[in-house]
Amino acid sequence: MEATVYNKSGKSAGKVTLPESIFGLPKNDDLVHQVLTALEANARQGSAHSKDRSEVRGGGKKPWKQKGTGRARHGSRRSPIWVGGGVTFGPRNERDFSQKINKKMKIKALFTALSEKFRNGQVIFVEDFAFSKPTTKEAQAIIAGLAKDFENITKKRRAAFIAFDAADEKAYKSFRNIETIATDSIANMNVKDVVDNAYVVIENPEKALEVLTKRS
Repeated sequence: MEATVYNKSGKSAGKVTLPESIFGLPKNDDLVHQVLTALEANARQGSAHSKDRSEVRGGGKKPWKQKGTGRARHGSRRSPIWVGGGVTFGPRNERDFSQKINKKMKIKALFTALSEKFRNGQVIFVEDFAFSKPTTKEAQAIIAGLAKDFENITKKRRAAFIAFDAADEKAYKSFRNIETIATDSIANMNVKDVVDNAYVVIENPEKALEVLTKRS
């Protein structure tokens, strides 16, 4: 299994041999969906919070005496049936939405999603970005060069996820102003990054494949 490696100008610069265990897995929508749902659940902050009757201010005095007024009896203005009172069964910020994901499931889901992208021609291997300094103009030129063979990389929101072979601050700063592009290192890439973007661009494929193999 081979793939073309491109240079920064979008021209072919050679070939790379890809392992079947990463780019040749069969489709498995159930696994990908399960892991993707868990990742999104783990990202939830759970910040929505409503006060119950014990947290609402006031209500220390009984609104009116128990008997003799002809009105219904009430003991506190903090009751949920009063305007300004507590909320019954409202959202609470102590709720934990996180789900456990086994390491092997997470990695296999990532490789399964990468395999599907590769079959659809949506994985791009780039030789090396090698920015001498942060520059958005040069980053845009690289995307324009790749667009000769991959048209939607410039025309679609969430067009591409760029995976650097290592943490690269210059490259990160160069691409971060392009709103259609997301970036991170190959070591941090997960199935959500692959599924959410039209293309996956992998820098320095030989080193990147070493990192992916170690993650398996």
